[in-house]
Amino acid sequence: MEHKRSLISNGNPMETIVGFSRAVRVGNFIAVGGTAPVDGNGKTVGVGDVFLQTKQCFEIIKAALEQAGSGLQDIVRTRVILTDIDNWKPAIEARKLYCLDARPVDTIMAVSRFVNPEWLVEIEVDAVVAD
Repeated sequence: MEHKRSLISNGNPMETIVGFSRAVRVGNFIAVGGTAPVDGNGKTVGVGDVFLQTKQCFEIIKAALEQAGSGLQDIVRTRVILTDIDNWKPAIEARKLYCLDARPVDTIMAVSRFVNPEWLVEIEVDAVVAD
């Protein structure tokens, strides 16, 4: 069986330069790539505040899911990627605002840094749209 592939963009100019999409939907599966805490102009939101940065990531994710014909209720997996693992509690407090009803599986991990050193967190999600 062949599934339609839809590429979801949020207008980031790096999408065409690097060759990535904000999200990809294949059939009823949606993958949302590493989402950074930036505004529409590419400026970091909540510099120094992991809670605000996590919320911004989820606002971008929410918009991408809606553009793909889905929503927060369809999230089945989240990956919270931090530059400081000690920031996990405020990140998870923000995550709960978006994921408490769906209760997806979750991975929390730390990396040494992101492309922009102002970013304290990036979020990835997978979603499955019910038939």
